[in-house]
Amino acid sequence: MVPAYEEQPRFDAVPPRAHWRYKPRKDFWRSKALRASAVIVLLALCGLLILSLVREQTGTEGFLVGLGLAVLPVPLLMAAFRWLDRVDPGPWSNLLFAFAWGACAAALVAIIANSFATHWIATATADPSSADTLGATVVAPVVEESAKAAAVLLIFLFRRRHFTGLVDGVVFAGFTATGFAFTENILYLGSAFGEDKSMGFSGVPSVTAATFFVRVVVAPFAHPLFTVLTGIGFGLSALATGRRRLRRYAPPLLGLVCAMGMHALWNSSSVFGTYGFYLVYGVFMVPVFGVVTWLAIWTRQRELRTISTELPAYAAAGWLAPEEPLALSSMRARAMARGFAARTGAAGTDPRGQYLNAQPNPYGQASPYGQPNPYAQPSSYVQPAPYAQPTPYATPSPAPYADPVPYANPAPHPSLVPYADPAHPPSPPSPYYPYVRPQPSAVAKARAKAASRAVSEYEAFATTLAFLRHRARRGAVGPDFEAREQELLHHLWQRKEIAGPALLYAARATGRVRVAPPYPYYGSHHPYQR
Repeated sequence: MVPAYEEQPRFDAVPPRAHWRYKPRKDFWRSKALRASAVIVLLALCGLLILSLVREQTGTEGFLVGLGLAVLPVPLLMAAFRWLDRVDPGPWSNLLFAFAWGACAAALVAIIANSFATHWIATATADPSSADTLGATVVAPVVEESAKAAAVLLIFLFRRRHFTGLVDGVVFAGFTATGFAFTENILYLGSAFGEDKSMGFSGVPSVTAATFFVRVVVAPFAHPLFTVLTGIGFGLSALATGRRRLRRYAPPLLGLVCAMGMHALWNSSSVFGTYGFYLVYGVFMVPVFGVVTWLAIWTRQRELRTISTELPAYAAAGWLAPEEPLALSSMRARAMARGFAARTGAAGTDPRGQYLNAQPNPYGQASPYGQPNPYAQPSSYVQPAPYAQPTPYATPSPAPYADPVPYANPAPHPSLVPYADPAHPPSPPSPYYPYVRPQPSAVAKARAKAASRAVSEYEAFATTLAFLRHRARRGAVGPDFEAREQELLHHLWQRKEIAGPALLYAARATGRVRVAPPYPYYGSHHPYQR
């Protein structure tokens, strides 16, 4: 017997599942919610300040006119940059932060710094005209490009997982510059409208029309083009491997210098004479824009080739179907897979039975982690029988006194029919009525949205997995490679039952996978061979 005072407390050999994960207490200033709130408040204050400054310089009426005209190119530019990012789309929070930084913080810094520098130069040289020229060609490019590059730098440092290559640098820089150009266009167009109003100009020969034509129609891509050069530098730095600091620090600095040079050349086009604008626009702006556009599209296609190259290793291991890498490397097949999942999800049917004709699940009902797959069909699931097609040329004959069919046109009274013969009454009304497409219910819409979202998430996780493996093969792998790989594979397995059949359907529908013929063909003659 052991005395009561010597008995030791007993503990379970294995702790409960709820206590497996250790959650240390975090400091309040490290909270993500606190950081996000601080960023939102800071950008909101910058927005209010820039709003008051622009309204003070343009007036209320000029501000409203400038706002209405400056917002026109914004959706087009945002859609173009978002199209480039469709292969591996990042979260909208990063894009909204970049746009808000350019429209609020960068614009506020540029207005204050440019005004202070121009005033200081005019005071030091006693020549206002030269001060304006130096401010436009030297001070403004340095200040504005540095302010816009700060947003790309912040995303590069604090959202490194979402910054993986050239396309990400181009997209983040483009959104930042689009926001900056939006605010700057409000200022210039509002000032032009105030000048026209004071001088009595209106119509086509007005200053507002000329400013709108140059800044919105001819060169809406000017500011995005400048900042994209900085984004390309950060993208090259993200792709750099090894421990050489020159490869990481030199590309962003070189891109920033190129952006400042292009911006200074664009602002100094008015100094080159009457044809200076056309010279700079035709010789420098358009060729550089074409080269940058080609580079962005080529990089996008290279990302698709990376997916088709890296994912077959996971298909060989059983994580993916052999056809999935081919479907994931085509944007058309991706869209078709999402549409197929939405249709089958809205109908409430099994996507495997819709296309694979109720083949058994080759991947089993359980995940490799031992837990049941929530997207798998239960063992008691019975595939419904296929819908029987009507016999061709068969016309059903209704009963003589059948119940009236909804929406059927009633038969007219014999007395109302001209030349009605009592011996030969008119034929009964047709039981058929025009087909009315049923409207999907709220439940069907929710199912369709959930299925499409599952396929979209599957595509995003598979793309991230391919890029992660590609960086690992190039030697740019981090210490958390295995953890991230297992995390992505777990997410893929959870959505496999929905996304797998949809991607297989898309791969076959787009011709990326050749379907075997229904007859045996081993080199012998068949009726369709020529």
